[in-house]
Amino acid sequence: MASHAELIDTKKAWGGGTSPFGVGYGKMMMWFFLISDAFTFSAFLISYGYFRHTYENLWADAENVFTHFPFMEGHNPLLYVAFMTFVLIMSSVTMVLAVEAGQRMNKKSVAIWMGWTIVGGLIFVGSQAWEWYHFIHGTAEGALETIASFTHGGFTYPIGTIIHEVENGLLLPGKDGFVLTSGEFPEIYNSIKETAVHIHGANLTHNEYGHPLFGDFFFFITGFHGSHVFSGVVINFVIFVNVLMGTYEKRGHYEMIEKVGLYWHFVDLVWVFVFTFFYLV
Repeated sequence: MASHAELIDTKKAWGGGTSPFGVGYGKMMMWFFLISDAFTFSAFLISYGYFRHTYENLWADAENVFTHFPFMEGHNPLLYVAFMTFVLIMSSVTMVLAVEAGQRMNKKSVAIWMGWTIVGGLIFVGSQAWEWYHFIHGTAEGALETIASFTHGGFTYPIGTIIHEVENGLLLPGKDGFVLTSGEFPEIYNSIKETAVHIHGANLTHNEYGHPLFGDFFFFITGFHGSHVFSGVVINFVIFVNVLMGTYEKRGHYEMIEKVGLYWHFVDLVWVFVFTFFYLV
């Protein structure tokens, strides 16, 4: 009786030289990396959603936090974030064009579209740094951070509640935005004014705009994504130099452009989710 090994036709068996799916080793490994990275971003966003729901009454409203735009005065909610999103999406378009040019073995077009992709990535990273600066610096008015808990309207505001001073009194956090006046609630009003700490901006321990976890998630999620974009820009620049040197012309293919293109599209797709769930919802 023939053994199992003898029944295998070695001429038809895959010996590892060519993938049965027609996908190169490098592209397959990139897909493995992107899938694992997607789990990490998913964990961040799921955690963000959980804590936002838990501290709903104390959570900051992104439309009232990200209101700056370079060289423009006034309240411009999410306008600059929308600009950043547009730039990153357009860089994904230029990457598609670079991949298409590589398939046609058009060195000049690959270099042009890769160059524009790098420019788009740099604009996004620079914009994110500018946004971080304003978030950390805060507003000129600042806010009050309570050092003791207090109860009002059947809701207990914990230690570290962020309260903004308005013309008529103290604006308590929440969807309704109740204003606490000195005439109607003198004891609570005076207690907050005398004991609360005045803060500006945000860091990992306090946040002028709302619950400290809002700032923590902002730094971790946008920072983690920003590190991916910066890494992508560096990788794209290396590939861009190789294109100019004719490295891929000598190899006879531009598969490397497709590999970095997968990474770049992933970074863009992740930002769409971050933009949607962190800024819009």
